[in-house]
Amino acid sequence: MEALLLGAGLLLGAYVLVYYNLVKAPPCGGIGNLRGRTAVVTGISSCGRTREAFNLLLRVNHIGPFLLTHLLLPHLKACAPSRVVVVASAAHRRGRLDFKRLDRPVVGWRQELRAYADSKLANVLFARELATQLEGTGVTCYAAHPGPVNSELFLRHVPGWLRPLLRPLAWLVLRAPRGGAQTPLYCALQEGLEPLSGRYFANCHVEEVPPAARDDQAAHRLWEVSKRLAGLGPAEDAEPDEDPQPEDSGAPSSLSSPNPKEPTEPPNPQSSPDDLSKITHRIQAKVEPETQLS
Repeated sequence: MEALLLGAGLLLGAYVLVYYNLVKAPPCGGIGNLRGRTAVVTGISSCGRTREAFNLLLRVNHIGPFLLTHLLLPHLKACAPSRVVVVASAAHRRGRLDFKRLDRPVVGWRQELRAYADSKLANVLFARELATQLEGTGVTCYAAHPGPVNSELFLRHVPGWLRPLLRPLAWLVLRAPRGGAQTPLYCALQEGLEPLSGRYFANCHVEEVPPAARDDQAAHRLWEVSKRLAGLGPAEDAEPDEDPQPEDSGAPSSLSSPNPKEPTEPPNPQSSPDDLSKITHRIQAKVEPETQLS
């Protein structure tokens, strides 16, 4: 029985190894080169805590690439045709953006997993809205899923005593970095992808995304909120800090008076007769209705 279980485990490991590294991550054929193009690949990932009260996963995974892209946009437009490739993840399918809690800090591994999925949904929506904003400029953009990759990011936050146990498992079930780089390279180099700007790619092919990742209204709202969080400007849906005081319809107000300074300021002695006649005419126009009512 033990030999049977051992054999089944070895077969399963071999199957997973072949599946993820050969079947699910084939080298993308027909990839060109960067000659005559400019491509920017933005993909970073982080987890942890900071002293500041904000969502670190969202800031690093989405706001960072968002800001970098905006800083490079003038150069990308100047050297068009150019491309922006946002490294997303299949985890975006589990994401859900709650704009009321978007930048609140997360505590606990469950909230971190959820925040990671939310940040990857933000990546996909960012690529979609960026394609709309850059239409006609010669700059196109794509969201690319590299797949599960066996890199240092996988074991960075794992306790040291657990790493020797996970390294063989990671080698079996995760792709090599070369395989994970195929789809981002495909989006950066493949000829003829311009009509697919804003779409999501996995395994060197376009894939349909769930309705939450196709919501243009949410994508635009995320764009405006991201501008505020990145320090590029206020968001449209953000409530202003300083609102003007509401006008009181029953009391006179300088905001509601078309010429607030006329009753208090005497005419300038150096004014021309024409200017004086215009001012006198406006004052008479205000006084006449009152005399008629009396």
